[in-house]
Amino acid sequence: MKRSALFLVASSLALAACGSTGTGTATEQAQGTEAGIVPASMDKSVKPGDDFFAYANGSWVKNTQIPEDRSSTGAFLIADQERERQTKELFDGLLKSNPDANSNEGRIVNYYNAYLNTDAIDKAGMVPAKADMDAIAAIADVRALSSYIGGTLRADTDPLNSTNYQTENLFGIFVTQGLNTPGETLPYLMQGGIGLPEREYYLSGEHAAVLPKYKAYIATVLQAAGYPDPQGAAGRVMDLETKIAQAHATREESEDFSKGAQVWSRAELEQKAPGIDWGALLNSAQLGQAQKFQAYHATAIPRLSSLVGSQPLQNWKDWLVFHTLNQQSNVLPKAIRDASFAFNGTELFGTPKQRPRDQLALNSVSNNLQDAVGKAYVDKYFPALAKSQVQGMVDNIKAAFAKRVQAISWMAPSTKEEALKKVQSIVVGVGYPDAWRDYSSLTIGNDAYANQKNAGLAEYRHQIAKIGKPMDRNEWWMPPQLVNAVNLPVQNALNFPAAILQRPFFDPKADAAFNYGAIGSVIGHEISHSFDNNGALFDSTGRLRNWWTPADFAKFQEAGAALAAQFDQYEALPGLHVNGKLTLGENIADVAGLAAAYDAYRASLGGKEAPVIDGLTGDQRFFIAYAQAWATKMRDATLRNRIATDGHAPGQYRALTVRNLDPWYQAFNVQPGEKLYLTPDKRVKVW
Repeated sequence: MKRSALFLVASSLALAACGSTGTGTATEQAQGTEAGIVPASMDKSVKPGDDFFAYANGSWVKNTQIPEDRSSTGAFLIADQERERQTKELFDGLLKSNPDANSNEGRIVNYYNAYLNTDAIDKAGMVPAKADMDAIAAIADVRALSSYIGGTLRADTDPLNSTNYQTENLFGIFVTQGLNTPGETLPYLMQGGIGLPEREYYLSGEHAAVLPKYKAYIATVLQAAGYPDPQGAAGRVMDLETKIAQAHATREESEDFSKGAQVWSRAELEQKAPGIDWGALLNSAQLGQAQKFQAYHATAIPRLSSLVGSQPLQNWKDWLVFHTLNQQSNVLPKAIRDASFAFNGTELFGTPKQRPRDQLALNSVSNNLQDAVGKAYVDKYFPALAKSQVQGMVDNIKAAFAKRVQAISWMAPSTKEEALKKVQSIVVGVGYPDAWRDYSSLTIGNDAYANQKNAGLAEYRHQIAKIGKPMDRNEWWMPPQLVNAVNLPVQNALNFPAAILQRPFFDPKADAAFNYGAIGSVIGHEISHSFDNNGALFDSTGRLRNWWTPADFAKFQEAGAALAAQFDQYEALPGLHVNGKLTLGENIADVAGLAAAYDAYRASLGGKEAPVIDGLTGDQRFFIAYAQAWATKMRDATLRNRIATDGHAPGQYRALTVRNLDPWYQAFNVQPGEKLYLTPDKRVKVW
């Protein structure tokens, strides 16, 4: 199933589970003395200055196969596979312990067992979904339709994609401080309603081949569910979704925060967006008392509302049934599960084989009971030493970033003062949150369909309960058992989950060169997101506010344009280039973060030179560690999807960020004429 996402207030490191296979092991040594990098992954026949990704990862690329049940492989899966191994070990222990059903451990066990039991799911057939389908069939007018749509709204807490927010529900709800209402927590209204990854799939000829296959998938699901006239219904769903896609804001509009900074009162919502019965929708969405809304997609909301009032009721009912089944497909009978994977897995991402059910069950529990699993995970697997060591690196890299800001010659004192205030006040969470979610009101039993619905509703209620309350800057938006990291501009905060704080990103036995090049660059990346082309528009309080002088901002934009042009040159497949503008925020965070991590690494040496290990200097190991953290292979379908829809450039191009740092040239004696060589004036320096 496709995930919803919100990049607006949470810029993440990479798509989760974009993973890696293949590891290297080193001889056990004392803390901080191992090289950390994997020499066997390298191809030393390649000149570093010609293709640094191939130099650092060439043998790994040649010898690594993408698993049949994966759309890609790369440095994230090696950590995620260890996270899965640990979580399976954790669950195996819980399954043997016979925990109380009303405890968090009991909820984990019940959710896992119900999800795993496909015999029971298949035997139940469509019975678990009958109440939903009957309720949709009973919709008789726009008021009832509005009420049902309101009851389907759910909270978006997945910050792993882009501002061109998509959810299969007609609207998404995100709850945090308003863009221009510091200290006031508001519900954001976001566009939704489509089943394909991006509006352009419906509107651009580039993706035309997918549309008939999506229509066939809709018909297959509806037929398997016993829905009348599945072929006709599929045509009506496609027609409606095309209109919804036309109503959506474009990606460029979505990424313009100034357009999303509108706050509408309840009266303005009804006045500006007629068509929906907003009273019925908001009451069913448990938002009847909300008086202010962040109308993030202010152009799309009226258009979507108009469609509710103008399109045939039957089209909406068909659409509701399909998306209900599509969202719940993983806990419905085999015919629907298989059809979902054939389209959402194989067609969209090229993955030939479904993952084993026990692995899907493990990850579904982890996704839906995030804090319950997270607390058990960190209690068992995350040592206090790792937390303190990484926290020390965070402090060092923040200090290095601040020093870089102070050294910028072209920046006006007023801009520099605000930038320093922002970096110094960033709230950093390492490993896990200070407070854990209370699941006491969540009932998890032996019905996998009900469990998934109940967990989603519980999360939604948790999120909307924050409306009107002061923002908690310590709130986490990623669970500890996720291999990723995140920057939260509205909170001016960072999260570094426990699961990424292991190899190939972090190893307490490895020397500083490895750890600063790998996890240090991740830390620098997330700090730098506060100062990328999006994050730089927020001040230290998380308010959307221009704190730049015009001249400074023009200089900043000039550097961003140069970096975008650099990435535009990378051709992933014949005729398919990386979109430098789309990926600019991530690329700024990479180049600025890597520079800050390098400075912090050098400072950690206390003026001494690092030892030469395995024939490589400390600086060489630093940059190799960075490139090996971006080891990546993708199926062609995944690569095309990634470049079309994702704000993250593929890892093989992120590894080439090194060409903008002067010390890389010195470390590898990169000379003019080599393919990655940039003259000093062409090396992009942002922060």
